[in-house]
Amino acid sequence: MRKPVELAGHALDRSTLPLLFTLGLGVFAGALDLGVLSPALPAIGVSFGVPTGDLAWIFTLYLLVTVVSIAITSTLADRYGRRPVYIGCVLTFALGSVIAVFSPNYGIFLLARAIQAFGAGGIFPVATAAIGDAVPANRRGAALGLVAATWGVAAIIGPTFGGIVTHFISWRWIFAANFPLAIVVTYLATKHVPVNAPRVRGPLDVVGLSLLSLGLLALMFGLSRPSIWSLVLAAVLLLGFAAWERNSVSPVIAPVLFTNRQLTKTYALEVVIGMLEGALFFIPTVLVVAQHLSYAAAGLIAAVGALVFVAVIPISGRMLDRIGSRDVLLIGGLFTEIGLVIFALGFGSLWLSILAMLVAGIGFGALLGAPTRFIVTNETTAVTRSTAVGLLSQFLIMGQIVGASIAGGIIGIAANDLRGFKTAYEIFAALAVLAMLIAAMLKSRKAEQLKPQP
Repeated sequence: MRKPVELAGHALDRSTLPLLFTLGLGVFAGALDLGVLSPALPAIGVSFGVPTGDLAWIFTLYLLVTVVSIAITSTLADRYGRRPVYIGCVLTFALGSVIAVFSPNYGIFLLARAIQAFGAGGIFPVATAAIGDAVPANRRGAALGLVAATWGVAAIIGPTFGGIVTHFISWRWIFAANFPLAIVVTYLATKHVPVNAPRVRGPLDVVGLSLLSLGLLALMFGLSRPSIWSLVLAAVLLLGFAAWERNSVSPVIAPVLFTNRQLTKTYALEVVIGMLEGALFFIPTVLVVAQHLSYAAAGLIAAVGALVFVAVIPISGRMLDRIGSRDVLLIGGLFTEIGLVIFALGFGSLWLSILAMLVAGIGFGALLGAPTRFIVTNETTAVTRSTAVGLLSQFLIMGQIVGASIAGGIIGIAANDLRGFKTAYEIFAALAVLAMLIAAMLKSRKAEQLKPQP
């Protein structure tokens, strides 16, 4: 009889560890690709002759394609099995990395990022589904926690690794690490990832997905340029998307979930939290331009915030039972607000920048940890819970798209004299206040406890 491994208070059978290692390594590769580029942005801009404001497309396009990929790959994995779709996602991610290394211009580089995103976007949801198939319910939480923890590791390693490679070699070789990772993950997946496809979803909502993607693309363009016509087009497309989803057989975003006020407020808060994450993308760029730091040093400072963020996540999770999700989110919003204000006023000072990263890291650790997922799982039944949690991730990504677009647009207007940096982070500080206002409207701890568990 196999001896179980104790993890986070739950026992995991040793037979599942190869599967979890395989899935976790794939998730790590996809997660690393976001943070690793932050300190490399100035070098990429110089290499391709791209203005600072337009560099936001490196992240916003990646996030947009990720939204599309989540919907498509999740459906394919349910129909054709976990293993082939997971391997396909990993290889697609690797293909995009190859193109990124050898990109001759910015357009091709953005195409490479889109290909990478389509692969990376499918890795985590397919991994989650594979765990649901292979791991018993009483051990699933520990398994999901183990795989999800790789995001935190990637958040710490990414900026530092990206800065060092950019400083000593070239930003292009940041992507070289994806090749051996993809080979190892593909080999392991052929042995350990299950093939089964136990469920069949409804038809893919192509019209809804197209309206959402085009609407977000127009919104990205309108915010980063800025362009009033693009914003009008975005509004029309997104309103059309909302109207279409009401009658869709398999909606991308299920309208029924918005009949619950607590869920609606939580989803709105998640969008704002995603927008706040847009503040993180440009921090190394600000440090390089304002303080003339090396790419490696700028990446290391960004990693300080990520380290605090990862350390705070489990603490905020434990605080949920003591003070409730509303108060945890309020504390997170307050620390994020203070950290962003310090950075907006003091990004020309090394020590103030480090202090800002420490304080904001505490705030993001509370906002991006367990609180919103706790609310969603508490407010939904077993029938709608999976869809509701997945929707939370989609709203977070949508917020990230908008936040990065806003930052890119404002920074691009006045980057040469640093006014753009200051204005952008003042706006992000205002968004932190908005997050606190929304959080204050959520249920208290007492009201949460009165909610019957479905």
